[in-house]
Amino acid sequence: MTRPTTWTRRLVTAFAALLAVTTVPATAHAGTGPEAPADFVALRDVAPTILEEIRYFTPHNFVGEPIDGYRQPLCLLTRPAAEALATAQTRLLNQGYTLKVYDCYRPQRAVDHFVRWAQDLGDQAMKAEFYPEVDKTRLFADGYIAAKSGHSRGSTVDLTVVRLPARPTRPYHPGQPLVPCTAPRAERFPDNSVDMGTGFDCFDTLSHTADPRVQGARRANRLLLRSTLEDLGFVNLAEEWWHFTYRPETYPDTYFDFPVSAASLTGRP
Repeated sequence: MTRPTTWTRRLVTAFAALLAVTTVPATAHAGTGPEAPADFVALRDVAPTILEEIRYFTPHNFVGEPIDGYRQPLCLLTRPAAEALATAQTRLLNQGYTLKVYDCYRPQRAVDHFVRWAQDLGDQAMKAEFYPEVDKTRLFADGYIAAKSGHSRGSTVDLTVVRLPARPTRPYHPGQPLVPCTAPRAERFPDNSVDMGTGFDCFDTLSHTADPRVQGARRANRLLLRSTLEDLGFVNLAEEWWHFTYRPETYPDTYFDFPVSAASLTGRP
């Protein structure tokens, strides 16, 4: 295949960025204050038994470095979403499982970091794991990256299910060999969750919750997560088995930018 010229690559990048910006709802507005509204909480204060593995605080993500705005490995959510997760956790504990969250509230500055990374077509350090079959020029057009994220509204969470007793997950070390997120579980990066058919944040159609290629125990695991959460008011994003939004959202049109930190919570030290 002929390699694209520098001019062509710049044109594709500019068009993708414009497309991402034009998809932002006209009614959306920013919440730029340094603190979260009073009805945001730390999930650990509401449901302390839910495991937290906040990937964007670490370099183990599709960008390959800690993401702007993640000052602590902490899950922040609106209180109704956190309380619904606490109920889901109780139900799963009774079945021998626990929830584990990968990401919760996400500041706008983190989304901006994703956009800058996606526009840099030369940075493909994590491609082998997170988007092995997707050309980076397609990330905006295919919906993997956008200028706004529902996570910034505070009621969306990325999560999975772990069978108890939960085993520790081997830490990621930058520079180690990468394996496609679509590979069989025994081959891809270790995760103490049940097998969902792909790794978290896998940019591939195999991540679609109802993808017909995912069968057997892997399909049952996805359905366990989805049915447990949907029964409590969460709505799954069909393209990502891990992505759920609690509805009605407390802030359906506001995209916040306070940091992920305990200090962002109103009235907290």
